[in-house]
Amino acid sequence: MIHTPRPIPRDLQDRVQNELESGERIEWMEMPIPRFFTGASTSAFLFGIPWTAFALFWTYMASGGLSSGKGSMIFAMFGIPFILIGFAMLLSPVWAYRKSFRTVYVITDRRAITFDGGRSTTIRSYTPENLKNVYRREKRDGSGDVIFGVNEWKDSDGDRRSLEIGFLRIGNPKAIEQSLRKLAEKAKP
Repeated sequence: MIHTPRPIPRDLQDRVQNELESGERIEWMEMPIPRFFTGASTSAFLFGIPWTAFALFWTYMASGGLSSGKGSMIFAMFGIPFILIGFAMLLSPVWAYRKSFRTVYVITDRRAITFDGGRSTTIRSYTPENLKNVYRREKRDGSGDVIFGVNEWKDSDGDRRSLEIGFLRIGNPKAIEQSLRKLAEKAKP
C-alpha cells in the first residue's frame, strides 16, 4: 500500500519556515501517518484496563458496594483520582492519533527537524553529526520509522528506560533513511 502524504496545515508550514536559518532549503517534509495504536499508547492502554477496573471496583466497594451497610463516601472519593488516571490511560491511543495532526518532520540541506505537536510544540534539530546511527523499521505496507537516536535514562526506581528518536510512521522510510545518510555525510570528520 502506498501512503499519500497528507497536506500540511498552513500554521505548521509557517512554524517550519520560521525555524529555518537564512538560506536553508527544505528537501523533504511530511506528517506521520495517523494511527490510534502506537507502541507507547498500546502499552498505556493495556495497563489502563486492569488499573481502571480495579479503581472502579475499589471505589464501589469503599462506598458500600454489595454490603447492606453504608460505606464511607469520603473514603470512596480517594478512588476518583485513580479512576481519572485510568481513563487517561485508556484514552492514550486517541491522544496519540490527535498528536499526529500536529506533528511534522523535515529534512533540510543542513539538518533534520522534528516538530512534535500537542498542547505545545517541541522542536528538535539534528545536525549531520547527530545522524551517525540511522536505521529503519518497516511494516508490511511499506510504511515505517527511521530512527536516528535513542534517549536513555533511569526512572525513579533505577530501571533503565529508553525512547527512540526519529521520524515515526512515515510513508517511505527507505528513501528517508537514504536522505538522512546523505545528510550525515556532511558531518565534519
